[in-house]
Amino acid sequence: MTTVVNYTLDELENKVIFWGHEKGILPNGQASKQFSKTLEEVSELCSAIEDTDHDEVVDAIGDIVVTLIMQAHIWGVDLKTCLGSAYEVIAKRTGKMVNGVFVKD
Repeated sequence: MTTVVNYTLDELENKVIFWGHEKGILPNGQASKQFSKTLEEVSELCSAIEDTDHDEVVDAIGDIVVTLIMQAHIWGVDLKTCLGSAYEVIAKRTGKMVNGVFVKD
């Protein structure tokens, strides 16, 4: 069962960064190694989707976000900056849905 937490995204990001320092991931993390960890978590998401396992999908997405927070921090940016940058691009994007996938023009 999915647990609901009462933190803002900023608070959660700060907690993840603190955890990363506690575990020695930060500031010593390497971008390429963190990328490998992200791919591992994406693979787990794929398996959870194939199994239609809602709880595992939620867990895998959360784990992916954790690895992305670590990656962003290694590069000296925060998740909000990365997401904001992506949003500024997609907000202007046009396209259409094709077989369940958005295809940009």
